[in-house]
Amino acid sequence: MHLFGLHVVDVAIIAVYVVAILWLGRWAGRRTKDTTDFYLAGRKLGKFYQFFLNFGHSTDSSQAAGVSREVYRQGLGGMWIQFLVLFLTPFYWFTTMLFRRSRLVTTGDLFTERFNSKFLGGAFAVFTLVMALVGGGASYMVAGKTMMALTPKAESQYTVEEAASVAGFREYRALRERLATGLSETEQVRYEELNDRSKRGELRGLISYTNPLLFYIVYALIVAAYTMLGGFTAAALTDAIQGVLIVAFSVMLIPIGLNQIGGFEGLHARIPDYMFELFGSAATSEYAWYTILAMVIANLVSIVAAAPMMSTAGSARDEMTARVGMLGGMYFKRFIMLFWALAGLIAIALYGGTLDDPDQIWGVMTQRLLFPGAIGLMLAGVLAANMSSLDALSVTNSALFIKNLYQPVKQDRSERHYINVGRVVIAAILLGGIATAVYADNLLHLFKYFISLPAVFGAAIWLAFVWRRLTRVAVIAQVVICFTLYAIIPNVFPMFQFIRSHPALITQTTPREVTVVTGALQEDVDLGRAQRVGETIRKPHLIEATGIYFENIVRSDPDDPDSPLVGSGRFEAEVWVLGWFGIDFRGWSKARLVAARFFFDALFPFVLLFGISALTRPVEKGRLDRFYGKLHTPVQPTNEADEAAVEHAAVHPEEAEPKKIWPGSNWEVLRPGRLDVIGFGGSWVGVGVILMLLWFLATVGS
Repeated sequence: MHLFGLHVVDVAIIAVYVVAILWLGRWAGRRTKDTTDFYLAGRKLGKFYQFFLNFGHSTDSSQAAGVSREVYRQGLGGMWIQFLVLFLTPFYWFTTMLFRRSRLVTTGDLFTERFNSKFLGGAFAVFTLVMALVGGGASYMVAGKTMMALTPKAESQYTVEEAASVAGFREYRALRERLATGLSETEQVRYEELNDRSKRGELRGLISYTNPLLFYIVYALIVAAYTMLGGFTAAALTDAIQGVLIVAFSVMLIPIGLNQIGGFEGLHARIPDYMFELFGSAATSEYAWYTILAMVIANLVSIVAAAPMMSTAGSARDEMTARVGMLGGMYFKRFIMLFWALAGLIAIALYGGTLDDPDQIWGVMTQRLLFPGAIGLMLAGVLAANMSSLDALSVTNSALFIKNLYQPVKQDRSERHYINVGRVVIAAILLGGIATAVYADNLLHLFKYFISLPAVFGAAIWLAFVWRRLTRVAVIAQVVICFTLYAIIPNVFPMFQFIRSHPALITQTTPREVTVVTGALQEDVDLGRAQRVGETIRKPHLIEATGIYFENIVRSDPDDPDSPLVGSGRFEAEVWVLGWFGIDFRGWSKARLVAARFFFDALFPFVLLFGISALTRPVEKGRLDRFYGKLHTPVQPTNEADEAAVEHAAVHPEEAEPKKIWPGSNWEVLRPGRLDVIGFGGSWVGVGVILMLLWFLATVGS
């Protein structure tokens, strides 16, 4: 018996899960007395809840889909779209301490206090609320696409348009497989037409009964209900349950998938060797080593601008609890990501080239590999992974709105009033993310925004923590300039036809054919290219032209192969600026173009901040003494002792001078102590362990 395309057992499992988290939200709501309880769980969370809170808020199924999507497209090196965060993990040892010692509620408060600027605090709040809509959209998108893949429509029920879309995709896939060996003139024209249609999203390999918009609305209302009831406490409680479900959904496809393809040996027999390379070459992957380095640096700049950083650290009872909870949750996520990558490899072996939308990998594998009951558990896990991110984010963003936008205007209201307004904001943010999910329709596009956009404020936060000379004017100017380059121009320029069709802006890289040395697959043996699986052979690999200044270059009329080319997708403003200096990008690979963009995103804000700060007036000394006094003072066991210690540090800033690496300078960096060396050094050992596991994943069965 089925309901909405799902077996009743699966529907029952999902229903039980939803009822459980709603009950927890109601239970937590009864214990919420003021805004500190609602937004920071009363600053009472211990290591257990900190672990699951950090694991949950940083993990959602959109990331799992993003990793598996890129592995499916690019090979194992594609996992760096998310796995690059591995190299950032040790730095959380210090950032978590700084956020906890700042003793603030929101990161917007940091701008207000450090620069005496309510404008900057409000600007950060507005920026983060807009980013929340993007992040929420990604979560909705994965849950929706998983549900769509689980409820496929029978071909006999396709409309004429749907049947044409599916048939076009199958024809496109067949032509693409023969591209490197050569197409006839007629086939080449047809391929280019279908390629344009594919870039526009007009070709589909699967049609579903699920209405995405209706699904998004119901899903958002469920998350809003329990989060509005219990705030951050509800997020922490539900994340403990959801963490178990996240692990379940991450691993349950692996044994069944491996069994179908003959284990790890079967995996290597079906997938070319170069797709197991951890760092792809510029010829076969968009993720060469320098691309990954650029993305790591950009993400390192951005991590401190993640809104939940202040809330998760601030909800811990002390800074050591915050540090241990943060690193524990983050390393566990890095471990789970290995399973996401393996799922992408299994998808290549099972369905290589047959999926028009790689974002649907989880749903397709679930629908084809699992059985009733297991499908319900999988979908509950996908929902849990998304909800565990959305709940903490929505509470954090509600706090930003209240503390940095609403409360400065509506002062002296009751705690209950602020909590009620915050609940309305939670619902608005969650429902607002639906627009992003409907508009974007592409996870990779959203992930690349996540990496670069937070750098707009991230660079200023890093310097605010360590450099006294950073000025208010410099931060305002840098934020305006970088936001224009990173967000406004990339989205506004494509709206103008004269820009989309400008000859200088629709330039593409030069296509070329390379020879790839790889082990023969079973397919190669069947076609007579090799005597046995694994034999070293040479195969042609065509690197198609790619847009330089636009994400895609397509025909203005896909039905007319002679129609003019136009740009579509994101306008790469960073590459455009670099082009002002006479750089010729036509001979560059996609990997080099992506690296150039992210190096620019990471470093350009610092150039502006240092340059403009040198020319503008610094913040008053007394304010800086109090701010850095807090950062240099460990959190004390009681509120009274803590307030006294902070006040003493503010009045006697000279006591911190001997502890600094550069005494008497504008740099507020203390000499690392024994605990810092152990924590930071031990974190890099953890990085090494994860890399060894990744190497094992790439080589086992070869």
